[in-house]
Amino acid sequence: MNKTKVIQDISAALRNEPTVRALFLSGSYGAGIEDSYSDIDFLAVSRDGPTDEFAALWREAVGRVGEIVLWWDRQAKPMLINAITADWLRIDVEIVTPDQVARRTASGLKALFDHDRVLEALPPAPQNAGPNPARMKWQFEEFIRILGLLSLAIGRGEYLNGITGIFHLRNLLTELLIEETAAPNRGGVLHLNRLISEEQKSLLAALPVPSPTRESVIAANLAYAEAYLPRARRMARKIGVEWPERFEAATRAHLREALAVELPPSAT
Repeated sequence: MNKTKVIQDISAALRNEPTVRALFLSGSYGAGIEDSYSDIDFLAVSRDGPTDEFAALWREAVGRVGEIVLWWDRQAKPMLINAITADWLRIDVEIVTPDQVARRTASGLKALFDHDRVLEALPPAPQNAGPNPARMKWQFEEFIRILGLLSLAIGRGEYLNGITGIFHLRNLLTELLIEETAAPNRGGVLHLNRLISEEQKSLLAALPVPSPTRESVIAANLAYAEAYLPRARRMARKIGVEWPERFEAATRAHLREALAVELPPSAT
């Protein structure tokens, strides 16, 4: 599949539609970091926004480049249409009004056509201000909260749910690692290799994959706690976030009493 031709064909199909004022590439293609596995993300500026009329035009345009086998029409978000063709080309479009696009920045957008020259009026993206302190504080507390729920999984014998908890711990650890590198252009959820360092990859690779047994679930929680807590505390100091000392201490005491489990230290 020639993705350049796909982009050109979809753009040509909409260029002369009076309700469609602009069409941009966004996502990986808009940022110029696409690879052969990237989906194609579009941003469409429609005079009336994400209407049924636009959806019909978009379906016709996508149908020109391949048989549509999946069509999510404004389901996940009211302004988003997702499509997959028979050869598994993923094509997404976000539909905004002229007023809505005016509140965005020009970062990560590449014009295919722009009748009203809206891209020229958009400000550049602000410089990366670093991690969001409120978001990071929530993540620190959420990691500790999930650790505390270990007592429920073990007490009820819910070892399968215990594995689900470890999945959440892994996601939080991964988010912390990405924040450590401050990598620009994060891209979608399927990008990770270019966002973290070799040391961080080795850390993730070495963590255990648990089986649904009491011993395995407990061991995995302790391994993730050992990997996460000291790094998270360092990040908290770096960005000026107060570490949840009392919550951590209460969680340690709770697991010690409930399971005779001692969490690894968070201070380094």
